Amino acid sequence: MTILEKRKPIVKFCLAIGLTLLLWALSIEVVYSQGSPDLQQRIADLEAKMRQLDPSFGQTSKDPDLQQRIEILEQHMAELLLKQQPIKAPVVSPQQGKLDPKSGSLAASTIKESLPLEPVFVRADYEGPQDEETHLPVAGYMEAHFNKEKRRPGQLDFHRFVLLFGHSFSSRIKFWSELELEHAFVEGGQPTGELELEQAFLDFLIKPYFNLRGGMLLTPIGIMNERHEPPAFNGVERPQVETVIIPSTWFDMGFGATGDLGRGFRYRTYVMAGLDATLFSAEEGLRGGRQKGFFSSVQRPAKVGRLEYVGVPNLTLGTSFYTGYAGFNLESVNPRVDIFNFDGRYRFDRFGIRGLFANNWVSQAGQLNTALERQTGVNPNVASQMRGYYLEPEVHIFPRQWRQDMAFFIRYEKFNTQQEMPLGFVPLPQFNRAAWVLGTTYRPIPDVAVKFDYIFNQNASQVVTPRDSINLGLGWWF
Repeated sequence: MTILEKRKPIVKFCLAIGLTLLLWALSIEVVYSQGSPDLQQRIADLEAKMRQLDPSFGQTSKDPDLQQRIEILEQHMAELLLKQQPIKAPVVSPQQGKLDPKSGSLAASTIKESLPLEPVFVRADYEGPQDEETHLPVAGYMEAHFNKEKRRPGQLDFHRFVLLFGHSFSSRIKFWSELELEHAFVEGGQPTGELELEQAFLDFLIKPYFNLRGGMLLTPIGIMNERHEPPAFNGVERPQVETVIIPSTWFDMGFGATGDLGRGFRYRTYVMAGLDATLFSAEEGLRGGRQKGFFSSVQRPAKVGRLEYVGVPNLTLGTSFYTGYAGFNLESVNPRVDIFNFDGRYRFDRFGIRGLFANNWVSQAGQLNTALERQTGVNPNVASQMRGYYLEPEVHIFPRQWRQDMAFFIRYEKFNTQQEMPLGFVPLPQFNRAAWVLGTTYRPIPDVAVKFDYIFNQNASQVVTPRDSINLGLGWWF
């Protein structure tokens, strides 16, 4: 009998379905009150804006098939983005929409309110500088959670309160910042909360294909590290693969280049402060080694880069690499950390899927363990290789013409922070882990998400038994 059979997942899944149906029933009255004329007007407004960008788009259609008109808008926007000539970025106010500071893009709800989409990359105006200053909108996101592990009391947590501030000094020099407060408060030196400056960088816009960026930067690896606003992903908590194998949220001081290569390809490549190997562990892998821009030590700067393809509507493919030495706090050993990942997201009609694979290598892991044991008296049992992946299909149950959205999803994660051990060291089976996450995400509007999920945790140990958990969440951005 398998672990899942022992835990009777059918009863637990029925609980998830029941709560989801309750949310769905409560939303029906609100949906009917919106009415199709409002949706028709919004589509007509989008068609008018499209004609301002490209007069060849034609007149506003009177076709009653709203889904077909939306698909025509999507197709025409994709054709515009594939063209080589730059598109002048529209002026956006906080009331009209949000700019995504990670990619310089308009937020999903600005492009198309009826469906939550991935951000669309809009090039800046490179035709000539402007003298006047432009204030970019203030934005932010927040999320509150209720988490309950099996046989343990539940916990309420206002997990994150994040404010994003931007300023455009000119058409060629722009500033973005992100200030995050975690777990509601901070007490000096205690693990009860964090106040973090996750981003604070300047963009120097030169050409669409080559721009400079410097300051406090998010490491461009994986899906979640650069795009972790609550309405942008399913599940109350972030995927464990992108928490342990890729130590999101991961940021530090750095400098580099970004650009749009045309035909759907864009890139980011930086040199940054590296990781600290003295804080690696068997359970959390590289996560403890993040310096977070706090007097970050740099012996040799780490190199990181990401290439993405967004040339097909609703499809994003990406691959990332990282390499850097991490032994600046050690005298006898200087291990190198290498990370590789590839990921993808795709949405077709009412179905979507996303997935990610990541692998880490730590050179001289055996010497690192020996050096740390001499230094601290404890062997951290750091692996020479760590690996993880997940796959997450979803289905959206509301019709496309409704402004609200509800998605059911299931995510399978497999991650092992001791995938391969150095000679003479034995892997611990409790760190060979997996999880099934079943849940739903309800969006009354694209910028607000109500989440529920149940996590079936597993590991390879016959002694250490992981606990399942039930989670509720509320997240929003503005």
